Formats: sequence, structure tokens, C-alpha cells
Amino acid sequence: MNQLHNLLNDCLIDTKHVESAAVISLKGAAVLATSARFNIQPQQAHMFAEAFKHTAVIREEGFYFQDKNYSCVRADKNSIYSKCNGQGLVMVKTGSYILVATYNEGMYPSVCVEAVEKLGKRNHSLELALIIFITFNDCTEKQGKDL
Repeated sequence: MNQLHNLLNDCLIDTKHVESAAVISLKGAAVLATSARFNIQPQQAHMFAEAFKHTAVIREEGFYFQDKNYSCVRADKNSIYSKCNGQGLVMVKTGSYILVATYNEGMYPSVCVEAVEKLGKRNHSLELALIIFITFNDCTEKQGKDL
């Protein structure tokens, strides 16, 4: 398990009010890490990145994700909260990344929101974990080519 998975588990999943979580880079909308069994397709990651550019449209229309139509509860330049029949999706944008978290029935949306927002504000921890992750991957790829 890498640093990003640990960060997602320790700060979000372990609250027991976040069902699944992911980190997406704003540049290129690449999925950098997800919690277990949370699959985000490249086009969905791109949709999340674009959502922050079109918050007025998201507030009006919501969006479609994993076979559900989510209605928007809040959308501004840094946060998007949405819900669908007792389930929800929370997105928080940091300087370079988007944190995505889901919750389901039986979980408290407010705890999910608080955990994701708190991690987003602890941007230095997220940025550091991502730097370590990206640097390690770059080194591993280069070593693999030298073999």
C-alpha cells in the first residue's frame, strides 16, 4: 500500500463515514489513487476536473456518476457536494488535486464533508504524500528501463 492509499484510508475511510475515496490530479485529470473497489474511469476524472470550471451548470443540472444522477447541494470554486437517494459525493479541490469521497445510507454526510474538507486544507500533507508517490514511481520506472 503506498502513501496515498494510506492517506485516504487514515484520513477518510477510517472515519467510517466515507465509503470510498480518490485523489485526482487537476493537471491531466489523472486518477492517482483510490480506495479499495472504487473505480473511476478517465472520462469521469475529467468530468470532475471540469465540474469546478462550470459550477453554475453543476448547481442547476447536477451530474451522472456510477449509474446515478446526483443533484448538487453546493458548488463553488473549491467544493462540490451532491446527493442521490441517501448517497452522496463530495469533491474538494486543492492547489493541484481533487479529493473525491462518497458516502452511503447510514453514514453522516456532515462527517464525510468535514473529513474531506479537513484533508483538503491539510494541503501540505497531501502535496508531500503526492510528491513522494510521484518521485517513487518515476524512479521505479527509470530503474525498470535500465534493467
